Amino acid sequence: MIKMTHRLFLLLAMVLVPFAALADQPNDAAALEGVEHGKVVFDINNSSASSLNLYLSVIRETHDDLVRQGVEPDILLAFRGPAVTLVSTDRERFDLTDFDALDQIADHVADLQMLGVRMEGCGVATRLFGVDNNTLLDGIQPVGNTFVSLIGYQARGYAVIPIY
Repeated sequence: MIKMTHRLFLLLAMVLVPFAALADQPNDAAALEGVEHGKVVFDINNSSASSLNLYLSVIRETHDDLVRQGVEPDILLAFRGPAVTLVSTDRERFDLTDFDALDQIADHVADLQMLGVRMEGCGVATRLFGVDNNTLLDGIQPVGNTFVSLIGYQARGYAVIPIY
């Protein structure tokens, strides 16, 4: 009888402890009050593979946090400047030490797209940095100029978060 009681207690603890941890987790309820759609463009303009890899992880967490808090994410990633080199299949300009981070970036891009995150690459940046638009990772749509895109998205109510 004691063994059965211990097992039942252990099972109950395994079920309830994760919910207790979530209850103590900080939330964004005040900021999200009345918000149904999280419209955001991440303006990505950095040149470090390891840094972009980290930011893409945080963007995934942001997506998940919005969902967890009852807000429908409407997310776009705008790659511009040297960031377009990091989302290209052409790796000639990189050291071998960057390849793991570049692989992780490609994985994050694919995972985020599966969640409905849209992505675009700046045509001005691809031209200036010598990146062939055809080498952008699958699902990243080339656009003429992400400055123009950012103007349009802001005019349509999207928040713009710069990533440098």
